Amino acid sequence: MVAVGGPIAPVYAAALCVGAAAWLSVGHDRELRRARLVLAGAAEQEPASEPPWEPWLARVRGRVGPEWWCLAVGLVLAVVGESLLPLAAGALGVPLLKRVLSGRRRRKEKEARADAVIALCGALAAEVRAGRQPGEAMPAAVRSMDGESGLGAAEAAVLAAARFGGDVPRALREASAEPGAEGLLGLAACWRVAVDQGGGLAAGLARLEGALRAERDQRADLRVRLSTARSTAVLLAGLPVVGLLMGTGLGADPLRVLLHTPAGNGCLMVGAALEGAGIWWAARIVRGAEGL
Repeated sequence: MVAVGGPIAPVYAAALCVGAAAWLSVGHDRELRRARLVLAGAAEQEPASEPPWEPWLARVRGRVGPEWWCLAVGLVLAVVGESLLPLAAGALGVPLLKRVLSGRRRRKEKEARADAVIALCGALAAEVRAGRQPGEAMPAAVRSMDGESGLGAAEAAVLAAARFGGDVPRALREASAEPGAEGLLGLAACWRVAVDQGGGLAAGLARLEGALRAERDQRADLRVRLSTARSTAVLLAGLPVVGLLMGTGLGADPLRVLLHTPAGNGCLMVGAALEGAGIWWAARIVRGAEGL
C-alpha cells in the first residue's frame, strides 16, 4: 500500500498530471517557435542554440510510446486510491495497448501498400499507352511514384527483371507476399499474358486497376458501416469509468470500496474480467465482419 495521506494524494496526482503535460508540450516548443518565425518572415534569425535538455527529451519521447500512458494512469490511481492494484493493472495494460497500436500501425501500412499497388497499375498503364515497351514502362512507372510503388523490398528485383528480360511475373509474385500487395498477383498475370501471349497490357492493367479500386472502396464502405458498432462498443466499455466518477461525485468513495475491501476486490476482478471479455468479443465480431 502506498503510504500517502488523504488530502495530500490529490496534490500528488495533480503534480504528476502537470509534469506529464509539460513533458509532452516541451517537444512542440521548437516547432512552434519555428512556425512563428516563418510566418513573420524571419526564419533565418532563429537562434542556433537550444536548451540542453531538449535532445534528451527528444530521445526519451522517441523511445517511450503511447502505451506507457497505462502505467502513468495506474500510478496516478495508485496514489489517489492508496493501493498498488491500479499500478499493477497499468503495468499489465502496457503490452496489451502496445499490441493494439502495433496492429493498427500494420493495418495502416497494409492499406497504404494496397493504394500504392493500385497507383502502380495506373502509372504502368499510362506508360504503355505512351508507347513504351513493358520492360521500359516498369522502371518509368516506379520512378514516377517517388518510391511508393508497393513493391517493397522486392522493388530492385522487379526492376532488374524488367530491364534485363528476366522473369518479371515471378518477381511480382514474390513481392505480393507483403501484406496489402496481393494486387501484384493480378499484375503478374497481366504481364504474363501480355508479354508471352501478345495480349494488350494497357487494357489488362486498366481492368485490374478498376477491380482493385472497387475492392478498396467496398472495404472502406464496410469500415464506415462498422464504425457505429465500434463506437457503441467503446461507449459501453467506458461506462464503468463514468460510474466511478459519478460515485466519487456523490461522495460514495468507490475507489476505497474496490481497492480496500474483500467484496470490492472480488467485484473489481469480476468486472475487469467481464470488461476484457466484452471488448475482446466486440473486436472479434468487427474483425470477422471486416474479413468478409
